[in-house]
Amino acid sequence: MLTRICLSLALLAAMPAWSQVDTSATEAGTNPADDARMLTPPPVNGENYPTAVGSETRSNYLRAGLTFSSAYSDNVLGGASANPVSDISYSIWPTIALDETTSRLHSVLTYSPGFTFYQRTGGRNEADQNVALDFQDRLSQHVTASLRESFLKSSSLFNQPNPLSAGGVLGSGEPPPAAVIAPLADQLTNATNAELTYQFSRSGMIGVSGTFTKLYYPNPSEVPGLYDSSSRGGSAFYSHRLSKKHYLGASYRYSRFLAGPSETQTHTVFVFYTIYLKPTFSLSFSGGPQHFDVAQAPFPPSASWSPAATASMGWQGRHTNFAASYSRTVSGGGGLMGAFHSNTANASARWQLARTWYVGSGASYSIYKNVTPFFFLASPGGHTVSGTVSVQHPISERFNVELGYSRVHQSYNGIALISNAPDTNREFISVSYQFARPLGR
Repeated sequence: MLTRICLSLALLAAMPAWSQVDTSATEAGTNPADDARMLTPPPVNGENYPTAVGSETRSNYLRAGLTFSSAYSDNVLGGASANPVSDISYSIWPTIALDETTSRLHSVLTYSPGFTFYQRTGGRNEADQNVALDFQDRLSQHVTASLRESFLKSSSLFNQPNPLSAGGVLGSGEPPPAAVIAPLADQLTNATNAELTYQFSRSGMIGVSGTFTKLYYPNPSEVPGLYDSSSRGGSAFYSHRLSKKHYLGASYRYSRFLAGPSETQTHTVFVFYTIYLKPTFSLSFSGGPQHFDVAQAPFPPSASWSPAATASMGWQGRHTNFAASYSRTVSGGGGLMGAFHSNTANASARWQLARTWYVGSGASYSIYKNVTPFFFLASPGGHTVSGTVSVQHPISERFNVELGYSRVHQSYNGIALISNAPDTNREFISVSYQFARPLGR
């Protein structure tokens, strides 16, 4: 799938063009070229809002580090036991990241394997893999291409160097690869997004994109009631700059979701509006009709129309960062069989309270209601609430200490993995060492 997306973008890149498209907000008016350059609004750019505060943002660095973490969880076995089992775990994550910026390219490659050991439940010991790539190429003065790829192999949602980065806040309202959080189950997730934008006039831009996600459970016996699932799709948009701060446009999105024997196809037309109150503060709204088709043998296909809407905001200040989003769409369930009316909301925030003190928080809420409850084995749906809060204190230029608390509550009828133990609480402390070396100096 990734190969097809890349080939399509390469062909489209041969088009003639007019002006470079920049996906990062800069102070307008400082340079005539920057003033003419349009932004790609959050509803169609496929990017997460930034998570770092202004003083933490750097580029052109090679970073490497090591993080050691210990955590206490009151539910390390998930639904495998009718009575929640608590335990203490120890994790270690070596990390390497390459962040390079030139006049044409910006690429960030991050690799972080992980190893976790449990004090009493040794059968849960695990090795994780976490790889992410974010690549943007200014193919010409007129055209920009971007590629984002992530791969995660894990037995626990919580075992990541930074729990607040588990989700991220997206401005486009795309459904997450996994609807249900399987706290302790082997799983592999892969997500790919490729996009090409072309600014054909001073105030006009068009773009195309392709997406692919995959959720795979190597041991189905660990997740009764959940299914391997995948999605793929494409979209096209037109954006018009009404003024320096106001953008108006329209987009079309096609998606195909597979989960077990269930297949869902959606066609969505959005009208979107974005206002940049400041270069680092934006509000976005979009809405329109959505048509969906659901098929599952031996039942006759089901089709209908539904309204769809998204809203998002992002603010990145010198000492504060905040992002939030809401979406209402019909989509596949990301591990659940069937098609679902989904309402999802996400928020993240980070504050620099003092020179060496940071507070971060992230929260997510989602509710799923099946649109075809008469299909055999179809899940009726349910809801998930999760959140993390942490305090971070750099004790030197290279050493950092973080303490935090995470909680997950889920309610999904018929899924023993969730029904037996719907709540997970986790307290953690981590110590990390990191060094950064400037590139090209």
